[in-house]
Amino acid sequence: MDVYTKLTDLTSRYKGIVVALGMFDGVHIGHQSIIRRAVSLAREQGGTAMVFTFSNHPLAVLAPQALPPQIGNNLLRQTRLAELGVDVLMSIPFTRSFAGNSPEDFLQLLRQHMAPRCVVTGPNYTFGAKGKGNQRLLLREGASYGFATEICPAVLRDGRPVSSTRIRALLDQGNLGEANDFLGYAFTVMDRVIHGDQRGRTLGFPTANLAIPDERVMLPNGVYAVRVIYKGQSYDGLANIGDNPTFAGCNRRLEVNIQGFHQDIYDQVIEVRFLAKLRDEVRFDGVDQLVRQMRKDKENAVPYWK
Repeated sequence: MDVYTKLTDLTSRYKGIVVALGMFDGVHIGHQSIIRRAVSLAREQGGTAMVFTFSNHPLAVLAPQALPPQIGNNLLRQTRLAELGVDVLMSIPFTRSFAGNSPEDFLQLLRQHMAPRCVVTGPNYTFGAKGKGNQRLLLREGASYGFATEICPAVLRDGRPVSSTRIRALLDQGNLGEANDFLGYAFTVMDRVIHGDQRGRTLGFPTANLAIPDERVMLPNGVYAVRVIYKGQSYDGLANIGDNPTFAGCNRRLEVNIQGFHQDIYDQVIEVRFLAKLRDEVRFDGVDQLVRQMRKDKENAVPYWK
């Protein structure tokens, strides 16, 4: 997948562009239906499947106090889009200047830089200053800008549309099973490994540590069975979300013990897929008690790893 991080003229580089529009935070099953439709149309026409999005949420610029925590970062979104068959991703910064574009300015931008054959969106997509552009405008005016428009219906669960908002609430509540159903894959954290306290090595359970940024949605504290992907290889793992109450002075983080893994992966990207919660985080009276529980956690995780 080719990736562009600034507005670029693609009209001479790719033929028959079919572009999917949206933020696609989490790339959940509703987003996937839009992207798969764009990919399908592009394949039928021998064209190019493209996603046009922003590298930061518009609310981060327009109303930071209203910005919801994000389900995934740009790296995870890029990975999921590539897996869905997208050929080109243009992910540009949303700025105050861009926010001033009228809906007609935005449509002109699409024509000038992409000349799409077709535009595909979901039913709630808005564009242009103050979100005044919507599906009705796309359907009414798209042809005059040279493209057809398809509006994909919402994907429903329990009679209501699947949305990033619903998934954030499920994750916040610790409802991992339903969140994973809505996502269409196991809730995933994909980031670079940071240096920790290296305490796990002395306990016989070395861990890879990942930061938990304030702007990222995260499951409640506890111990989870996970799958870890590193350089295309899959490993069983145990993950602890929390601040290690047994030891003083620890910040909240994600610590992952990768089974049978002994490589130095500081500053390397790993993918942590959450399969099931094993227990809450608790404070132990001493190291021996903690190690015994960690061994039990490993036993309890085996059915999920299988």
